[in-house]
Order: sequence, then structure tokens, then C-alpha cells
Amino acid sequence: MDIKKMAKIFKALSNPNRLELYLKIADARESDFQTSGECFVTDIIDSLNIGAPTISHHIKELANADLIITEKRGKFLTCRVNEQLVAEIIKLLTLRQSTK
Repeated sequence: MDIKKMAKIFKALSNPNRLELYLKIADARESDFQTSGECFVTDIIDSLNIGAPTISHHIKELANADLIITEKRGKFLTCRVNEQLVAEIIKLLTLRQSTK
């Protein structure tokens, strides 16, 4: 993973509200018994003390950093953690070299 991409990821997570939102999405994935791991933004919006326009902005920033994947379902937005990116970050942070 290149340095610019990592900087973008860490910058996205450096905002406390954005980090809290990301963790809520990750928690929803953990508590979801379905295999999709998706959560509806409307389900987590009430648990945050942030307005809907601000949450929308933070979701956009997390998606731009590839930390989450979003999808429209009718008039609702679903989010899920980008598992592939998480695996890459774990490899980088544990200083393991890729076997590719």
C-alpha cells in the first residue's frame, strides 16, 4: 500500500466524529447475524450526537478513503466495512510482508 493512500486513511480516521461513525458501522457488522455485514445509516444515526448532513459528509469521507463501502437501497443508504482494506492495514501495522 502506498504512503499517500495510508495517509488518506489515517486522516479520515483522525476526526473523532468520523472515527465514532466508523466504529458504529463496524459494531453493526459484528452484531449482525447476516452474512452481508451491512447496516443502514438510519439505524446508527440516532446513536450519534451529530446532524444528518454532517453524518452524510463523514460517510463520504470514509468512503473516499475506501474504509467503507456504501450502497443505495431504495431511499436508504447502507454501509459496510471494507474488509480487504482492513486486512491490508493490519498487515502494514504488524510489519508483515506480503507473500505475493
